[in-house]
Amino acid sequence: MSASALATLAALPPGLVWQADRLARPAEAGMPTGFAALDAQLPGGGWPRGALIELLGDAPGIGELGLLLPMLRAVAPARWVAWIAPPHLPYAPALAAAGLPLERLLLLTPDDHAETLWTIRQALASGGCEVVLAWLARADTAALRRLQLAAEESATPLFLFRPAAAAIQSSPASLRLRLAPAVDALTIDILKRRGPALAAPIRLTIPDRPASDLSPSAPHPPPSRALDPTHDALVCADPPRFAVAGIHARRG
Repeated sequence: MSASALATLAALPPGLVWQADRLARPAEAGMPTGFAALDAQLPGGGWPRGALIELLGDAPGIGELGLLLPMLRAVAPARWVAWIAPPHLPYAPALAAAGLPLERLLLLTPDDHAETLWTIRQALASGGCEVVLAWLARADTAALRRLQLAAEESATPLFLFRPAAAAIQSSPASLRLRLAPAVDALTIDILKRRGPALAAPIRLTIPDRPASDLSPSAPHPPPSRALDPTHDALVCADPPRFAVAGIHARRG
């Protein structure tokens, strides 16, 4: 790039040009995560709006839903939160005790991978969802790009839960976080953001996890697990085929 072109870019108003050695400044502020240490490391000071956000972890129930609770509790009364293909059945009493408005939650259980992708896109395009949460074991780059475009066009954030092994795959996601359990905490490694690489993972205490004593009959985890899966209110070993009280079932 020529010196004159660089000078032209430098003269543009702040925020129009992202410099890779600092966090980007999006036109719209992000949604606060509820954790000041995390907000400080995210462009816009929170979860990006209208974007694909990947949360990567080795197993469900490590604190990933506790990480999203502050945002989920703030859902507007006339809006929905779609839960698409969760690996276990969400436990309504634990979610209610954590302050989530159950009447605004939609539980969708597609039959296969292709239907799951279709359901995610339809939930985003519906215009009625404040947030879409989806669990996806696999996805190629083309599928991820379609999901990112759907999130952008609908101005709806899509939180995609994927295996930690997906970190080696390239992704068009605006934000990628790798999550790992720690004793009474969650370790977050920011794999991708519009900004410089993070020097060290963030360690967050998740004080508002749905309490495990609200689980109907979940077994205790082995000693190697730092957090009980029921802390995140995903307690059934089989894929959900019906909705618990207060969660509305919708077919994909």
